[in-house]
This record gives sequence, structure tokens and C-alpha cells, in this order.
Amino acid sequence: MRTRQLWVVVLCGWLSACVPVQESRNALNADPDLSNNLLYALAWKQTAAEYEALYYQGFNMARLHLMQALDDADRTGRPLAVISDLDDTLLMARDYWGHLVETDHDFFDDARWDRWVTEAQAIASPGALEFLEFCVENGVEVFYVTNRDQGDKTFDLVLNSLQTLGFPYADADHLTVLRESSNKEPAQNLIREKYEVVVMLGDNLNDFSRQFYLTDVAARLAVVEGEKNRFGAEFILFPNPTDGHWLRAIFGESEPAPTAANRQIMRKAAMHRTWQPES
Repeated sequence: MRTRQLWVVVLCGWLSACVPVQESRNALNADPDLSNNLLYALAWKQTAAEYEALYYQGFNMARLHLMQALDDADRTGRPLAVISDLDDTLLMARDYWGHLVETDHDFFDDARWDRWVTEAQAIASPGALEFLEFCVENGVEVFYVTNRDQGDKTFDLVLNSLQTLGFPYADADHLTVLRESSNKEPAQNLIREKYEVVVMLGDNLNDFSRQFYLTDVAARLAVVEGEKNRFGAEFILFPNPTDGHWLRAIFGESEPAPTAANRQIMRKAAMHRTWQPES
């Protein structure tokens, strides 16, 4: 009898130990916070030293390319210039993205973005100010071309952010804000009429050329292959795993709605290449 009672006690203890594990697994599957589309990308963006190192690397490469142009005896004679995007290139918005996760959002949210922009919470990206000062010291002008739309006050909001952070060339002559189009080429071509553009900075292929503005994953990859020699030289690309036109190639739009269908599309994109174990 005592042996039987002992086994009952052991069995009950074992079962009670298993229950929390099973409950934990169920909670993991049920908790929407733990299946947020942004978690892996944003955890890397928020904490990885590698993320910041890529910015230093990009600005170092841009500086090197500028130095080569400054030493080039066969230059066109036109003044040298850099054209740069702003968001996720020179300006960082990690607090905004952290807020989305904190409030259970897993896709870009326009209304919250507009409020964040209005509060001027951006900071300079790692190495940005040092690179811009290098441009000033060497007589290289920097032109900022960005896509934003917070209404009639958009230009002033952007200009205020640049001036607050101490960016050089933060004036109306060097800042272009596109509210109704993502096509930067017309503005970039106007700059090229007077300047020799040596380096372009961006986190989105569309920051460099409209030829990348495609709604097909394979087509974008093919264009990159054709232009591969320009990356790390004329084109300096910074990492952005949370938003951009790479999403447009998946969803057909750059800012997909937070729907169950779109979450399935994102999951399918994450399985674009999948290992199939041998049975």
C-alpha cells in the first residue's frame, strides 16, 4: 500500500510539473505580442552592435569615395556634391518603431508616424554628423531629398529636425521634401545639372534610381545584379529591415494594412527559400 501511495505522489508531482510547461507553450501561441511581425527585425535594429557598425562602414566608404574624387585630376570642374535620403539614412526613428511594438502594432502606422515626426524625436545615425562635417571641410555640398507628408508644415518640420541636430546645409537651398511622390529622380537630376554627384546615401534602392521601383521581388534582384558595381562606390546603402520599397515588392504597396491576410503574406515571404529535410 505504501509503495502504491508513493507512486501516486510521484505521478502527481510529475504531472503538476508538466502543466506550467504546456501552459507556457499555449501562451506562446496565443499571445499576439510574441508573434509580432516586427520583433526579430526590431530587436536587431534596437540592440545589435552590428547594426550600428554598418552605418560606420557605410560612411567610411562614402568618405573614401569622396577622397578619391577630390584627388581626381580629371574631374569635370563642377563642384562636388552628395545626395542623401534622411529617414533610416541620416535620421534614426528607433523610438517610433519601439512604440509600435509596445502598443501591439506590427505594421507601419501613418497616424502615429505623423505624431512622432511632429514631436521631432529623430536622432542622427551613427557616423552621420562626422561624415557631413567632412563634406563641409572639403567643400562638398550635401543635398537632402526626402519623401514625407505631414501636410503644409512638412518642410518646416524636416528643416527644424536637421537644424536641431546640427546638420550642415540645413536650409531651403539644400532640402527637397516630396509630399506627393516617391520619385526622387527629377529633384536629383536638377542637382546634377550644376554639381558632380559623387555619392548617394540611402536605405532604399529607390533613393538611388527609379529603375529599382518595381513590384516584383525577382525583378528588383535582377536590377541590383546589373548595378552591382555601383554599390559601395556611388551608391551607399544602409540597413533597414522594418520598412521600405522591399515591402512593396511583397505586398504591392509600401505600407500594407495590418490584416490577417497580410500577416500570411509576410509569413510566405519569410519562406521564400525553405529547406526541405530528407525523409
